Amino acid sequence: MPATTEPSKIEHAFVETPFGRIHAAICGQGFPLLLLHQTPRSWREFEYVIPLLSGHFRTISIDTLGFGESDPIDRDKASIEVWAQASLACLNALGIRDFAVAGHHTGAVIAVEIAALSPRQVRALVLSGCPMVDAERRARPHVKGGIDDVEPRPDGGHLVDLWTRRQPFYPEGDTLLLQRFIIDALRAGPMAAAGHHVVGHYRMEDRLGAVQSPTLIIDPVKDPHVHPAAAKLARAIANSTIRPVAEGMVPLPEQLPGEFAAPIIDFVRPLVAR
Repeated sequence: MPATTEPSKIEHAFVETPFGRIHAAICGQGFPLLLLHQTPRSWREFEYVIPLLSGHFRTISIDTLGFGESDPIDRDKASIEVWAQASLACLNALGIRDFAVAGHHTGAVIAVEIAALSPRQVRALVLSGCPMVDAERRARPHVKGGIDDVEPRPDGGHLVDLWTRRQPFYPEGDTLLLQRFIIDALRAGPMAAAGHHVVGHYRMEDRLGAVQSPTLIIDPVKDPHVHPAAAKLARAIANSTIRPVAEGMVPLPEQLPGEFAAPIIDFVRPLVAR
């Protein structure tokens, strides 16, 4: 893994919004680039990427409400729409009007809603490992809680369960990435599992037509949760292009930070230079 950005170069801000206090890790100068993590991670999902992106943009990596160091949110009140509105409120409080946004997994779904909700502000949209949350997906049978729903046990066996469930979707033998995931999942508590339900209830097909921003779809080919839907997603978004990452898996930003950052730089930089 590449060295992380020196702590002194990252500004940690706690931003008051009508939705609650949001933690943001801010680094670099230039055009603002909002980074949105997957469930149940935190800004640290982009810790290896920030040094690569912050030389070109002012990166703002926020903890979604209910995750990381941001305020908690009631499970019944969490939604993609609320998370998108809270993200916009955070940027507004920071004095940011125009920006680019890049999201991974859950963060990509939030980014779709941000672009649909405020098309004039979003100059470029990057969707990494974005699921296609349409009627077909919502009709699939759901296992209670999803992959991260484990019942706490006094002997700590639930941690092994969580590790074992996630392991097939991570590079073989790479314990560091799984450790980083476990830390964030434990901190999220009940929201670790609830976040997946929030995604599953989003009516993405009603919002994709409102996306006006030039869009880059980063397709982690070895991610079975999202790769099969990448082409369908691209067809639904006007002015979009796909960039496959052949070895990409669920933890793409941490797994292959260079292959995650390079297409973002190449795609976003010309658009925001205008």
